[in-house]
Amino acid sequence: MQYVSDIADLEALYDQPASASVNKVACQMTPLYRKWIMASRFCVLSTVGPEGTDGSPRGDDGPVVRELDEHTLAMPDWRGNNRIDTLRNIVADGRISLMFIAPGSNNVVRVNGVARVTTDAALCESFEVQGKHPRAVIVIKIGEIYTQCARAVMRARLWTSEDESAELPTVGQILAEQTDGAEGGVPYDDGWAARAAKTMW
Repeated sequence: MQYVSDIADLEALYDQPASASVNKVACQMTPLYRKWIMASRFCVLSTVGPEGTDGSPRGDDGPVVRELDEHTLAMPDWRGNNRIDTLRNIVADGRISLMFIAPGSNNVVRVNGVARVTTDAALCESFEVQGKHPRAVIVIKIGEIYTQCARAVMRARLWTSEDESAELPTVGQILAEQTDGAEGGVPYDDGWAARAAKTMW
């Protein structure tokens, strides 16, 4: 198998980007980008660090980020699996990318920038939900914001296909496979909803 190892060879494979692909880029929040991002309850957060890359799903019951100013976003680090892969990467290397998705839209809004992790008490407490608040908040300095064309979501029929998850393996099954049955299985799956309800925030 041959691989492309030269940027010039790579660029020769593709047409020049259309003017719209370049002109849509902003370096800060604008009224319309603000409206779009504040409608997004879900995003994928990508980071890179000494141990490699990480892509982490992030979701909330309202906007997944808060605007601190036109150049800065804040994302609470709500309860998860405590691996803190994303936070480790940010502490080591602040480069970050976010892909914001809004239910029903085939378009995606992307943000690239630099992030830091803070435990500022006032900021953490400002995200309080049901008496709980995040242990840390990710503060993102925006480098660029732009839309991603709708083709990928359209090809995947993300919003138009029926539920195709019935035949997928459960997390309990995967965990049992990885631990030779020492963990996971039906008890793990059966108890998940109750565990999640207690630890959502």
